[in-house]
Amino acid sequence: MSDLSHVFWLGGGTGGGKSTVARHLAERFAVRLYDTDRAMADHTARSSPGDTPYLQRFLAMDMDERWADRSPETMLETFHWFRGEAFDLIVDDLLRLPPEPIVVEGFRLLPALVEPLLADRRQGVWLLPTPEFRRMAVEQRGSLWAIAGRTHAPERALGNLLERDRRFTEQVAVETRRLGLTSVVVDGSRTEDEVTLRVAGLFGLGRPG
Repeated sequence: MSDLSHVFWLGGGTGGGKSTVARHLAERFAVRLYDTDRAMADHTARSSPGDTPYLQRFLAMDMDERWADRSPETMLETFHWFRGEAFDLIVDDLLRLPPEPIVVEGFRLLPALVEPLLADRRQGVWLLPTPEFRRMAVEQRGSLWAIAGRTHAPERALGNLLERDRRFTEQVAVETRRLGLTSVVVDGSRTEDEVTLRVAGLFGLGRPG
């Protein structure tokens, strides 16, 4: 899509360092940053109930129903953002911004939804954290129990969340391979700076056309 030819898409599994890498890219290469996580509340408010059935069901659940009482498989299959609901609102937001280089980041950037929008396939990269790296990352930022701790069964809820996210990352890996898109495994063997430079190189940032 030529209207989005200025967009660099950074997706992938949760806890893979997308936000950190995107922030570093924005600072180093003077590009705009769009954080899809920050847009969630706005997109929830703007969503049409008829177009977001999974979101509506999620909103009607309490914390135990969302995270403790369902299997990771069901959580994966029914999570509204993993289903691509309200992705069109991300696109709408981007089309309203000035047509200047911008890095868009977040797990909501599902490969199958982004692929038709790529003017150049180099402009899409997905980070794939290993389960070990994901847990370490959320522990370091102090958010390991942020959701699970608000349920009546924190240990079970945490296990469900970690397993759901592991499965989601595998799903993203399969989709990127199927579509011939670029992914980077994040396992802690590279520093934040090295991952940032790796993604910048894949995007072609800092190099002439």
